[in-house]
Amino acid sequence: MTRSRILELVLLRLIGVKNLFAFSTLALLAGCATTSSTAGLRLNQIQVIGTHNSYHLRGHDSLLALIAKDNPKAQAELDYGHRPLPEQLSRLGVRQFELDCFADPDGGLYAKPRGIEWVLRDGLPPVPPYDSVGKMRQPGIKVMHVPDIDFASSTLTLQDALQQVRNWSVKHPRHVPVFILLELKEGSLGTNFTRPMPFDRAQLANLEQEILRVFPRESIVTPDDVRGGAATLPEALRTSGWPLLDAVRGRVMFGLDNEGAVRDRYLEGNPALEGRLIFVSVPPTNAAAAWMKRNDPVGGFDEIQKLVRDGFLVRTRADSDTEESRANDPRKRERAFASGAQFVSTDYPEPDRRFSTYRVRLPGSVVARTNPVNGPDRYPKREVE
Repeated sequence: MTRSRILELVLLRLIGVKNLFAFSTLALLAGCATTSSTAGLRLNQIQVIGTHNSYHLRGHDSLLALIAKDNPKAQAELDYGHRPLPEQLSRLGVRQFELDCFADPDGGLYAKPRGIEWVLRDGLPPVPPYDSVGKMRQPGIKVMHVPDIDFASSTLTLQDALQQVRNWSVKHPRHVPVFILLELKEGSLGTNFTRPMPFDRAQLANLEQEILRVFPRESIVTPDDVRGGAATLPEALRTSGWPLLDAVRGRVMFGLDNEGAVRDRYLEGNPALEGRLIFVSVPPTNAAAAWMKRNDPVGGFDEIQKLVRDGFLVRTRADSDTEESRANDPRKRERAFASGAQFVSTDYPEPDRRFSTYRVRLPGSVVARTNPVNGPDRYPKREVE
């Protein structure tokens, strides 16, 4: 019997099986007792693949035809879809998600997409029911791309999305942290469309409450965990750095995709994200700066490399609007990899054979690798999960 297995059995006797999080954490420590390949490697010194609009399903043909009447370019841009989140985690090795969120505290605001009626008005084949169990009528944050017209989603509610990730995480306690990017949507396409509710202070508080209903605080890498006793996050990164990777395996972390008014609302009264759950994208000199998005790895290549070398986490994109897949063009993908951005987001963790063989996977199809820009030379450039 191996040393780690003996230690694991001792820990089980000590804590019992009721405290699952404690067991996962201690089992992780048991694994670390005999594993040295990533000892000393920090959270910001790896690179993983993410997906853009991770919940998105290809819309019904009639809805796409409706979009194409007014905007053929938009129809082409929306012609993609993803596997369910658990399949992305297990089959494709995705470790960063993006979820578009709409406040719906009373429930029902998005339960009857107007596009279903518009399709019938135009004599197009009807759209099948998409919410047979009535989740859209229940209170809580909803997940979709655009109300009324591009609403097909593998997970209709934020609670369901988070629970899917949580269930997978508990079963795989050695995984590198899964980064969940949240875009809080308030805008409307026009007077004919359902008008979203704003994410005011009350709805921002509700967002954190929904997260904590699924993830215990100790299973989340929070800004407080990184800042420690420092006054600001940049100061903490300069003096202490990010946590060790082996200390935060099995956890998740959250980022706010929004910049501008929603982000500023979230920072009110918490300029260094004190007590908050979600990291925000701000300039590097801001007191809350630790993670940021830089979606153009070509034009922003040098800036991304500098940010990574300065200790920040960065999310960039390998492709957008289906263009790279249709052209089978890997150039943006390769720049994204070489930039050192820790999270490289794509619509194609696997190919869409209608277009080409284009896909985004790390070399060797590993799940996580040592970062090509700031990863220490003493660590092999291979799988670190």
